[in-house]
Amino acid sequence: MNQSDLNHDRQLTDLLANAESYFRYFQAVYGDKIYLEAEIDSISLTRQERKQLGFANLGYEIRHCRRCELYKTRSQVVIGAGNPDSKILLIGEAPGFNEDKQGKPFVGEAGNLLDKILKSIHLRREDIYLTNVLKCRPPENRDPEPHEQKACLNFLMDQLELIQPRFILLLGRVAAQALLKTDQSLVQLRQKIHRIGNARAVVTYHPAALLRFPKYKRDTWEDVQIFQKLLRGDDDLQR
Repeated sequence: MNQSDLNHDRQLTDLLANAESYFRYFQAVYGDKIYLEAEIDSISLTRQERKQLGFANLGYEIRHCRRCELYKTRSQVVIGAGNPDSKILLIGEAPGFNEDKQGKPFVGEAGNLLDKILKSIHLRREDIYLTNVLKCRPPENRDPEPHEQKACLNFLMDQLELIQPRFILLLGRVAAQALLKTDQSLVQLRQKIHRIGNARAVVTYHPAALLRFPKYKRDTWEDVQIFQKLLRGDDDLQR
């Protein structure tokens, strides 16, 4: 294939990508209706419509991601679940076996335990949004590699930008270190109020860790009580 043919292929690929993006835009705004004569510049989107469009585009990008090798071994990407309009965000490490099969975060035994933890502070999944640092499962549930975290972190930052949370609960060491940009241990990061952009965050153990080490359940209870007080706006936590 000569250089002219290569250039032609690139142009065709770009054209198809732009066309696909164009129609995804209109589908997100108008559903199945297509307005062929509409001008994009003339469309005035509400804040909610822009948010929905942002989630649609981000979801498409994540599902087609090839930034690291995890796409080769995943069954499904796990983007997130819950209420995207909530001001409360929970962030874990990465999908596990059950999450990879179902395409949802925090399911299975660890998910059941998380539901109990949330219930203890009067929250439900419908009240919050849940996601992970990684959107694909590492094989055998191993710890995410640094380059895998780096490849996926921009997706998480885009989610934060769209959701604009005020309160974040970081579940586990990986999530805490990635979001707080630190190498401090989980023990060092617990029992404190952290800042992530305009949001305030609390760090605690991941539910999967509690299944392996039940002795940390009391510590987790102490952490989520701090988080509950944060949600209530207690003055003694304004620091």
